[in-house]
Amino acid sequence: MNEVQLIRSQLALERAHAAAVANAWATALQGDAAAEPASDTQGLFRGAGVEYLACVLAWFEERDQRLLDLVQARFGSSDPLRRAFEEVLARPGRSREALTKLELACAGSAAPDPRARERGWREFAEYFNGAWSTRRDALDALLSSSSRTSDWRSFAGIDADSILEERRRYAQVRGQVPAGITLATPQDRA
Repeated sequence: MNEVQLIRSQLALERAHAAAVANAWATALQGDAAAEPASDTQGLFRGAGVEYLACVLAWFEERDQRLLDLVQARFGSSDPLRRAFEEVLARPGRSREALTKLELACAGSAAPDPRARERGWREFAEYFNGAWSTRRDALDALLSSSSRTSDWRSFAGIDADSILEERRRYAQVRGQVPAGITLATPQDRA
């Protein structure tokens, strides 16, 4: 496996882990789980999950900015590839928007109404699985033709420390999963 494949693999893993966390928390609040305030176990899971998602979404937001900077430096304003990247990067689904929805979901977690608690997390998960993931898929498609290792290094910002940090944070989430909730990536479900 070459370096570009390793970087792409790590990006895909971060996306899969983030999806697993977002979907597990939305599931934890459905039905009976939403009937009463979060248990200590759910609170610990929510805390670890929020920390994980906030970190990973911030990384993706930073990557998008570095990618935009790279594209603008590399391609002229009339270049079709530059216009394609700028169009996708301008679409709804930015990580900053996902972070705002995450913040709203966290704020709603203290609501006395179980439906209100569930709604915030469901809306976050729907946004994450919808607009955010669709935008990421479009960026991945545009990036699939790029094989310049220096470009991948530059915008991805992945190194051994960040890989270990992601693994540590995800392990914390895995260690706090409440009974009856599955923390599964899409690959695990297939």
